[in-house]
Amino acid sequence: MDLNAQVKKAGFLQRLKEFPSKLKEGVIKRIKNVQKFGKDDPRRIIHSLKVGLSLTLVSMLYYVRPLYNSFGVSGMWAILTVVVVSEFTVGGTLSKGLNRGFATLIAGALGVGAVHLARFCGDKGEPIVLGIFVFSLGAAATFSRFFPRIKQRYDYGALIFILTFSMVAVSGYRTDEILVMAYQRLSTILIGGTICILVSIFVFPVWAGEDLHKMVANNIIKLANSLEGFEGEYFPSSDKTSKETNSCVQQYKSILTSKSTEDTLANLARWEPGHGRFRLRHPWTKYLKIAGLVRQCAFHLEILNGYVLSDVKIPQDFISKIQEPCSIMSREAGEALKAIAKSIKTMKRDNVSVNKHIEKSQNAIQTLRIALKTSSPETDKDLLEIIPGVTMASILIEIVNYVEKISEAVEEFSGLAHFKETPDPKVSPELGQHQLLHRGSVKPVLEGDNEEENNSSPHVVINVHDEQLPTTNEKKVAGVEKTRVDVV
Repeated sequence: MDLNAQVKKAGFLQRLKEFPSKLKEGVIKRIKNVQKFGKDDPRRIIHSLKVGLSLTLVSMLYYVRPLYNSFGVSGMWAILTVVVVSEFTVGGTLSKGLNRGFATLIAGALGVGAVHLARFCGDKGEPIVLGIFVFSLGAAATFSRFFPRIKQRYDYGALIFILTFSMVAVSGYRTDEILVMAYQRLSTILIGGTICILVSIFVFPVWAGEDLHKMVANNIIKLANSLEGFEGEYFPSSDKTSKETNSCVQQYKSILTSKSTEDTLANLARWEPGHGRFRLRHPWTKYLKIAGLVRQCAFHLEILNGYVLSDVKIPQDFISKIQEPCSIMSREAGEALKAIAKSIKTMKRDNVSVNKHIEKSQNAIQTLRIALKTSSPETDKDLLEIIPGVTMASILIEIVNYVEKISEAVEEFSGLAHFKETPDPKVSPELGQHQLLHRGSVKPVLEGDNEEENNSSPHVVINVHDEQLPTTNEKKVAGVEKTRVDVV
C-alpha cells in the first residue's frame, strides 16, 4: 500500500510539474486556431467590431441623461434589438430589421386597439376579451409560419408579431399608460434597428448577393477542374501524377452539399438594395436554377468517379478506341465551363468561346458513338467486359449535355442581368468605329460662275475617293476616281 501511495504521489507531482507547459501549449494552440479562423475570412473580425460599434451607439440611450429621460428603461429594447438583428450580411440585417420593425409596429397598434376595445366590456369582461384576442391572433400568426413563402422570408416577423402583441395586450391589462409604453418600446426598437442597418450598409458591408455570385462561379470552376482531371485519372499519362489528378477530380464534392447555403444567400440577397454591378431587381432566383444544373452535373461526376475508382478491368483495345473522344469531351466541356464561369464573374457575354467548346464536345460525342458501334462484342463475355466502359462513356455524354444546359441557363440569365457584350477579337476596333468605305469632298459651284460655259445651270462638283478595306489574306489596295455630278 505504501508503494502504491508513493507511485500515485509521484505521478501527481509529475502531472503538476507538466501542467504549466501543457497549459501554455494549449493556449498557444487555441490562439493559432483563432488566428487561422480570422485569416480565412477577415470579414468575421470586421463584423464583430461592427456589432460592438452598434451596441456602443445604442447604449447612449442609457448613458445620455436627456435620452434616458425620454425613453427610460425602454432603452434596453434598443440593445436587445441590436443583439438579435445584427447579421453577417447586409441582406440578413435588413431582413431581420425590417421584419422586426414592421411586426412591432403592426402588433403594437393591434395590441393597443385590443386593450381599448376590451375596456368597453367592463372589469369582468376585459380579461376574457383580451384572452380571446391573444388566442386568436397568436394561433393565426403561428399557423401562418407553416406556409413556405412566409417561412422563408417573414418567419422572424411572425415570431416578433406574436411576442409583441401578447406583451402589449397582457401588460395593458395592468397598466393605464398603455400608449406611452407602446410608444417608448416602438421608438427604441426602431432606433436600434436603424443603427444596425446603417452600420451594416455603410461600414465595410458584406453583401449576400455578391457572395452568391462568387459561389456559383467558383462551383462552376470546380466542376470544370474535376472534368479536366477525369482525363488524367481515367486515362493516365506521364504529364500529371495520380495525386495531382485525383485532387482535381475531387473538387466537385463540395458542390453536392452547397444547396442550403445557396438558398439562404439567394433569399437574403433579395432584401438588399442595388449595389456595385447588381441592380435593384437583380434576378437572384436565376442563380438557383444555374446552381441546380451544376449540382446535377456534379452528381453525374460522382457516379463517374465511382467507375474511375472501381477495380473492374476494361479491355485495353476498347479503352484505346474511346480514349480520344472521351478525352476531348471532358477537356472541351471543362473549357466551356471555365468560359461560363469567367462570363459570370466579369458579367460579360462570351458566347463565341462557350459555343466553340460545346461544339467540339458534341463532335466528340458523334465520334464516340461511331467508335462504340464499331466495337460490337462477339461473345457475351466480351460484352460483360466492356459494359463498365460503355456506361462511363454514356455518363460522360450526359455530363456534356448538362454543360450545354448550363450554358443556356447562363445565356438567359445574362439577358436579365444586363451583361455587357464581349467584342469580337476578329473585328478591329478601328473598323468598328470608322466604317467609312468612301472618302470624298464636295465643292459647291457658286451661282454666276461660268454660267455661259455650263449652259447657265447650277451644279456641284463631287470628288469621290474609293478605298478598298484590307482583308485577312490581301494587302490594302486603294484607288482614286474623280467624278463630276451635275445637279439640276
